Amino acid sequence: MGKSEKTGAEIIAAYVKTLPGKPGVYRMINETGELLYIGKAKHLKKRVTAYTKYDRHSIRIKRMIRATKTMEFVVTGSETEALLLEASLIKRLKPRYNILLRDDKSFPYILMRTDHEAAQLMKHRGKRNKPGEYYGPFASAGAVNRTLDTLQRAFRLRTCSDSVYAGRSRPCMLYQIKRCAAPCTGEISLEDYTQLNQDASDFLSGRSQILQKRLQTRMENASKALHFETAAEIRDRIRALAFVSTGKTHLSPKTFKEADIAVIHKDGGQACVQVFFFRAGQNWGANAYFPRHAKDQDSADILDAFLAQFYTGKPIPKQLFVNIDLPNKTLLEAALSEQRAAGFRIFKPKRGEKFKLVELARRNASEALARKMAETASQNKLLTGLADALDLPDIPERIEVYDNSHIQGSHAVGAFIVAGVEGFLRREYRTFNIKDLSTEPGDDYAMMAEVMRRRFSRLLKEDDHKANNLAWPDLVLVDGGKGQLSAVAHVLEDLGVSERTTLVAIAKGPDRHAGRETFHMLGRAEFTLPTRTPVLYYLQRLRDEAHRFAMGTHRAKRKKQMHTSPLDAIEGIGPGRKKALLAWFGSAKAVASATREDLAKIDGISKQLARSIHDHFNE
Repeated sequence: MGKSEKTGAEIIAAYVKTLPGKPGVYRMINETGELLYIGKAKHLKKRVTAYTKYDRHSIRIKRMIRATKTMEFVVTGSETEALLLEASLIKRLKPRYNILLRDDKSFPYILMRTDHEAAQLMKHRGKRNKPGEYYGPFASAGAVNRTLDTLQRAFRLRTCSDSVYAGRSRPCMLYQIKRCAAPCTGEISLEDYTQLNQDASDFLSGRSQILQKRLQTRMENASKALHFETAAEIRDRIRALAFVSTGKTHLSPKTFKEADIAVIHKDGGQACVQVFFFRAGQNWGANAYFPRHAKDQDSADILDAFLAQFYTGKPIPKQLFVNIDLPNKTLLEAALSEQRAAGFRIFKPKRGEKFKLVELARRNASEALARKMAETASQNKLLTGLADALDLPDIPERIEVYDNSHIQGSHAVGAFIVAGVEGFLRREYRTFNIKDLSTEPGDDYAMMAEVMRRRFSRLLKEDDHKANNLAWPDLVLVDGGKGQLSAVAHVLEDLGVSERTTLVAIAKGPDRHAGRETFHMLGRAEFTLPTRTPVLYYLQRLRDEAHRFAMGTHRAKRKKQMHTSPLDAIEGIGPGRKKALLAWFGSAKAVASATREDLAKIDGISKQLARSIHDHFNE
């Protein structure tokens, strides 16, 4: 029997013979190179051997074993290292059979910039490469904004950029409404401003009680010295801090300062993980996550896998409170302690304040999952109707909708939006600047063909590298008629991927009348859908969203171009000389028609530079 005829279990058994009894990570891959599963093992040989016992597994695992045609292995120094590598790979490669954290994103922080004489308070997301103190993470931009608002009211720290700070000659409106101390114009000394900065740092670091006592002492001393205005300012600061400490949410803990709460609620084959963030003794927001998993997977296994991925590349708190016993609790603690370079513990509270907060998070998870299931049921019904209308073999889990935008060929962009079972996936929208110089201005067919070629070439490239970072669409919709359909079909055929997706073109009705659209598909006569039906409304929404996104990108590109000047393209013309030229001549157009002699009259413009400017406009 040839190797190609072997079953998945036999292929796996052949690998077992050469595997070491060491910790590591393994990958299971099918015949097309698609990554099926990534797993970790304390003992690779024993763990992989379990897959050869085919009849002992669930239907889902049996399907995965049957599909396995090759495997890859990485031996690690410890099981802890294997866990961290597994979580990192799952998060990046998104295998089909793994529990997968979806909708992951970087969290916002508050940054106190310390590389300026007057520290700047700002919201920050992304790499922490700016000098200063970072406080967070916060669950959302809204949580950051609320805290920034409190800090401005309490400490009056500046939020403006350095360029705005340097250009002020009098205080801005924030000073007038008592949201900034205005160090830019000397309304407060830098020494006193530095003290405000220190007070804000103490508050964000959880030393609010010490800070309040210090402020109380300052207020009393100011009052005794008859400095009533200063005393009133300190009183307002104390009130602002007290509002946060006893705020409307009643979620400021008394028994701990820093922790996360992560709870899971599972129902109807779906799960929600609710995460609360507590830092500096304050609630810094919460997020609900809906990890991808099989319906029969256990809640503890789902939360276990979620946490390993969730904390990959993120700051880790001192402790974590959960609502369920984790199978890999000890291993997770060891791995995250190593990643944190400090102690980390996981607890399942049974009483007291911590238990009440865990229960509150669980109720939030239950409500969030109920809302999600209601939305998903409605969306599934809609997609089932769409599949019937377009004769699709199954409901489309990923729909990509393409559109172009330009004005007589100028500032041309292509764009696509993504939708699926969970609605619009806005984080996966993409735009393309039209680059092909041979494309005639306004040639929509050529523009659409270029966008499709670039998009699907990228998908093929990802497939070749087995990275699977990009998902293939089940359904592709293009805004247009037979011409657009033909142009796109030729591209997909040339790339050899025409069988991997379904192509539909949506042509607007007579007089661009919504509700009378005509649909074009390969191998099928053009057709319409009954008016006032949910499926037709849904397709109109998809097309309109693609048009909105493409138009928005086009306008942003055009606006950016409007802010540039022809003078920017001349070597030797910086902001100072450009300002001098525009101040003298009034406009770039007047500069373009000026003589060399007139140009040379301006301070900072030499005869040689005047010649360069004149030659630039008069080649």
